Amino acid sequence: MNKLTAEWVTKAERDFATLTRELQVTVAPNYDAVCFHAQQCAEKYFKAYLQEHGVRSGNIHELDKLLVLCNNVDPSFAQLQRAADGLKGYAVEPRYPGTDPTLVQAQTADQNAAQIRAFVRAKLGI
Repeated sequence: MNKLTAEWVTKAERDFATLTRELQVTVAPNYDAVCFHAQQCAEKYFKAYLQEHGVRSGNIHELDKLLVLCNNVDPSFAQLQRAADGLKGYAVEPRYPGTDPTLVQAQTADQNAAQIRAFVRAKLGI
């Protein structure tokens, strides 16, 4: 694994650890943070995969666009479409008033991130 790929993986793992910790909070849990970090985890894992395969992802933050690039390298990434779709909007929306994710939405975001994480880690051989 190249150095930049490893850095993307480290950052993705930090997001995953943060969302996992926050889901365990019983007093005043921050589901905004869970959903945000779930999206960030997925984004960074897609970028890690692309980096490892020499595909430039630049400043793309939309999971659907990153997933298209991953699919171009390995069509089996198509199976992650539903999980990626489930995280759309969480990069921005939870940070603004008017949207408060529920426990169920946070749990679903966690599951979607975990699915993407496990898939990409397997593809990277880690």
